[in-house]
Amino acid sequence: MSDTVRCWLVERTYDDKGLIRLVYAPPGGEEQYVTERAAATGADATAAMEVEAEKLAPIAEENAERYAQEADRMAERHEPDESV
Repeated sequence: MSDTVRCWLVERTYDDKGLIRLVYAPPGGEEQYVTERAAATGADATAAMEVEAEKLAPIAEENAERYAQEADRMAERHEPDESV
């Protein structure tokens, strides 16, 4: 069984191909999980998700502080399964 880490939505971007890029990070962490989905699906992003620890990747240094702050903010303001 894999260990999982609760990660919070810290960034959402849209591209010109109709994809939404979602970045999740653990509070105070230095790692991230990136996923993409088609905007046309209409699926909402949740405030948090459980991510297998081995699927986490390092955060670029220039994003680390911002992602840590945003993960903390999301954890304070939202329930993990809340649509955001």
